[in-house]
Amino acid sequence: MAAQRRRLVKEFNPYVTCYICKGYLIKPTTVTECLHTFCKSCIVQHFEESNDCPKCGNQVHETNPLEMLRLDNTLEEIIFKLVPGLREREQDQETEFWKRKRPEESGEDGHPDNKRLKDDEEENDENKDYHRSDPQIAICLDCLRNNGQSGENIVKGLMKKFIRCSTRITVGTIKKFLSLKLKLPSTYELDVLCNGEIMGKDHTMEFIYMTRWRLRGENSYPMVLQYRPRIDFG
Repeated sequence: MAAQRRRLVKEFNPYVTCYICKGYLIKPTTVTECLHTFCKSCIVQHFEESNDCPKCGNQVHETNPLEMLRLDNTLEEIIFKLVPGLREREQDQETEFWKRKRPEESGEDGHPDNKRLKDDEEENDENKDYHRSDPQIAICLDCLRNNGQSGENIVKGLMKKFIRCSTRITVGTIKKFLSLKLKLPSTYELDVLCNGEIMGKDHTMEFIYMTRWRLRGENSYPMVLQYRPRIDFG
């Protein structure tokens, strides 16, 4: 019986490396329109500048290509098994990154009102951990005044505006949190802004931090998000 030939990891590189950064795929994310896969951070940053797939050039979505992304957890596990030590290195780097960005947790973080924000999209599933094991980020939710704009009598500032939540929490969840805390009518709409720009409901806190807060020279912590009554341009 012929002995099985051992294969080198480099033989699989075309299938497990990112077209953008040329490194091993980290949090491999597939574009559902063309099925090309990239590192999550690579493709998210690419879509800030273009709506086209960086590999094939096809348009992914006319307005929001982020809607066409899907994480490939199976491929991620295969890569971690193929490349010894990769999982541990990535976990260590991610932990170190968020340690540098979050306030000191020794007792005096400057914001005694900081707390965890549960992901209310999963509040009915008691088997979920509400993203408590995710990297966390501190956020300041600040009410934006607009000189007598209609609706300001309803939208007030939060008594406790500093929160800590998962980096995977979306703007849509933040809006639900604000509506609950401010006791707004179910039909009432809010805009959430970062650096004066309205954020999409599917944008995660990690995405906003990496593409709006950090990249625009904002080095202060926590990240500041503003909210206001939705402006009707009609």
